[in-house]
Amino acid sequence: MSVRLKLTLSYAGFLMLAGALLLAAVWVFLLRYVPEVIDTIGGIRTLKADLVRAFAPAAAAVLAFLLVFGLLGGWILAGSMLAPLARITHATRLAANGSLSHRIQLEGGKDEFRELADAFDTMLARLEAHVAEQRRFAANASHELRTPLAITQTLLDVARNDLNRDTGELVDRLHFVNTRAIELTEALLLLSRADQRSFTREHVDLSLIAEEATETLLPLAEKRGLTIETSGDITPTIGSYALLLQMATNLMHNAIVHNLAEQGTVWVTTSLHPKTVVLTVENTGEKLSPLLVSTLTEPFQRGTQRIRGDHSGVGLGLAIVKSIAQAHDGILTLIPRPAGGLCVTVQLPVAPDQEQDR
Repeated sequence: MSVRLKLTLSYAGFLMLAGALLLAAVWVFLLRYVPEVIDTIGGIRTLKADLVRAFAPAAAAVLAFLLVFGLLGGWILAGSMLAPLARITHATRLAANGSLSHRIQLEGGKDEFRELADAFDTMLARLEAHVAEQRRFAANASHELRTPLAITQTLLDVARNDLNRDTGELVDRLHFVNTRAIELTEALLLLSRADQRSFTREHVDLSLIAEEATETLLPLAEKRGLTIETSGDITPTIGSYALLLQMATNLMHNAIVHNLAEQGTVWVTTSLHPKTVVLTVENTGEKLSPLLVSTLTEPFQRGTQRIRGDHSGVGLGLAIVKSIAQAHDGILTLIPRPAGGLCVTVQLPVAPDQEQDR
């Protein structure tokens, strides 16, 4: 049976039960206060027998009316109550068929159906945004992967058609292009791993991770004439040491590569708060608009005048940082510096034992 039919039978059965109890109460009242016999001019008359003959048909008619009224009213009432559920079901079927732009937008007060519809609309909005993001990512990834493959194919065609060409230069260019393709593939795999949260969590100190990332990239900073200033507190958190190290390394690499040509500075700070630990990487550089900064965490977005070089990366640095932060229940914030450059802040939950100590 459908839910509407079940509700209809429930309403009708409850109405019949209430009517039967009411008639039973009336019958008991009459039996208690009406005498069994009465003297009349013609003799003795049995009142209770007359009462039964008069009451029984009327009671049966009332119960029959209540049954019909309960079934009809219950059917209408159940249909009215389940109408929002029908709209939710229709939206679910549309979503199952691939239409994610449809919204229920249920009117009325804040009842259970309204809350369910609003939650479903929110889920559809997030799902639509996620699907759109995945489509853009797939298109961008395909384009980025196609580029080194196309260059490799061109170089091989040149080598095949010109056998007298110097192979040393060709091998060097092929090696460079192949290295870029490998870096891109590894970045895509790392991004997928962070999105799936398929890693083991352990106690780590974010300040030590930032220190290791700084030491690793210090030669690159010195080569570019940059100064790195570090400071901060012990910042215990829970997560993957390898992923968090990759996150800090990406932030440091981004701050070094996209800096001033001369006399630039990178500031690395860690701080401990009651509920969170914070890693801040700030760098000098060109002035960036808030609109441009809001797109930098999207895959393959490099910003204005961010031209590829030997250390420019594959355009997934901040996208990987965002995914790793979200996988650790953290928050990534990017703010353009008024004097130029970028200030990136990552907030992660503090380790539970440290939170209790504080």
